[in-house]
Amino acid sequence: MRDALVAAAFQLFLERGYEQTTIDDIVALAGVGRRSFFRYFPSKEDVVFPDHERCLADMTAFLASGGDEHEPVQRVCDAARLVLRMYNENPTFSVQRYRLTKKVPGLRAYELSVVWRYERALADYLRGRFAGRPDGTLQADVIAAAVVAAHNNALRSWLRSDGQRDAATEVDHALGYVQSAFGNPSAPAAVQVQQQPEDVVVVVSRRDAPLWRVVQEIEAALGRD
Repeated sequence: MRDALVAAAFQLFLERGYEQTTIDDIVALAGVGRRSFFRYFPSKEDVVFPDHERCLADMTAFLASGGDEHEPVQRVCDAARLVLRMYNENPTFSVQRYRLTKKVPGLRAYELSVVWRYERALADYLRGRFAGRPDGTLQADVIAAAVVAAHNNALRSWLRSDGQRDAATEVDHALGYVQSAFGNPSAPAAVQVQQQPEDVVVVVSRRDAPLWRVVQEIEAALGRD
């Protein structure tokens, strides 16, 4: 019944327009009563975003299941990919919703409130991981905002292509910027650096010394004279 209500609503939105469609119109087309509608959706706006509550719950559970072994920035980037997966489950519906939302200011405002809830979930997780750090709360809020901005930039690019581009590649590319800016170096990279020590030679010379003399002093320090 839930899916039937969503299908009926979008059929009417596309035929008549969002503002011209009432809840009575939706339930009449779906063949159910008003009480059935409100059992699933608190308002007409909610029928446009039927999957976000489930996705937000999945994201919250995913973050809560993470332990100290998970790098925090990588974890929130992976959590953002759950939102992409939700959009990618039904590309046609996602593109239709994107077009509708662009036309209706009220839906755009509603969408922004949903995005803010995702951002808060990411920030709350990072605040817990960064507790005790200097500026830990600031870092958490900035990184969460960056993850959402990167994800949404790639998502909208995919939606503008009518779902023709590779959504996962777009999002991975965008989130890569966040991880490179805020993520911690991986353990293998740190080991590799430690395995390649470098000698440092310091030579003190007069500023007005000729270049050949400076080179000679360097060679002498390296034992090549």
